Amino acid sequence: MKEIDKQKASTQTVLSLAELLEQQPPTPPPSLVEPGLLPAQGIWFVGGEPKVGKSLLVANLALALAAGSNRIGFPVPVPRRVLVCQFELPLPQFVNRLLVMRRALGSAADHHLLVDTRATGHLLSAPQGLNHFVAAARAAAAEVIVLDPLYSTHDQDENDTRAMAALCQALLRLRDATRAALLVVHHVRKSITREEIGSAFRGSSALHAVGDTYMLLTRPSPQLPTLELRFQFRYSPPQPPRLLKLDPQSLWFSSAGSAPIAATVRHKVDVRDVTQALSTRGGQLRYSELRQEIMQQTECSKRTAQLAISQASKQGNIIHTDGQYSLPLLLS
Repeated sequence: MKEIDKQKASTQTVLSLAELLEQQPPTPPPSLVEPGLLPAQGIWFVGGEPKVGKSLLVANLALALAAGSNRIGFPVPVPRRVLVCQFELPLPQFVNRLLVMRRALGSAADHHLLVDTRATGHLLSAPQGLNHFVAAARAAAAEVIVLDPLYSTHDQDENDTRAMAALCQALLRLRDATRAALLVVHHVRKSITREEIGSAFRGSSALHAVGDTYMLLTRPSPQLPTLELRFQFRYSPPQPPRLLKLDPQSLWFSSAGSAPIAATVRHKVDVRDVTQALSTRGGQLRYSELRQEIMQQTECSKRTAQLAISQASKQGNIIHTDGQYSLPLLLS
């Protein structure tokens, strides 16, 4: 490329504030799902333990988005074109599930809900896989892309922050190339506390850099077909937890009212809890392992556990060396 062409290309990609403001629409684009759950070109993570009902609820959301329906209590202002990339069910079984749900809607979603029938085997973490999903979204003219579940779209270590950060960059590239919003089903870490929402997701430190909304599903009672939904937003106002109840005949969730607000219990943690956590696990742990053990034993928040570790270190009750926290007696 000639030098003058390079300068021209650079000029086209570097814009002044005035030029950027001219390109902005007169009013911000409406959220695809209200209240502020899925902004235009936003990323919404839906998580929970295995078999809690994530995929059923997301299929409900996909149909509601395609039909412009408020059936499950999430207002959808207008119908949207939705591309579903699901990896868990064989295609005939997935279509049968949609067929059952469709009875409650009629044909309203038929031409706006699209399914990538060849999604399985393509990885976002590989250039060819990313190209596949971009091509599928463009062919569908998708405004929303559903990825269910996220772990089927990559071959990275979800405990490796760098690997997850690279995967999140792939999600951003998919969003930017298609200009679509993403609805991503993901699983959570084991032994999470009630206060955790976004931080409960696997690879959370990386996911927090890209997500606009985090919705955590839990089952208040194993005997009841009821889910509790808790939310965390990047930009929108906080929303109270809500309850949904599943109709096993229609496979649709419906609102079961607001979840009772649990009283906030502040758990005091002192250095004895820190040393007890170390003793329970053999006397030597890495920081994240020690923090998690304290949280499990005392039911405290992550912040409280971190402060307790810091205090125990300052007082000499535990010793930090070579990336490990140990009891002093182990080093004498």
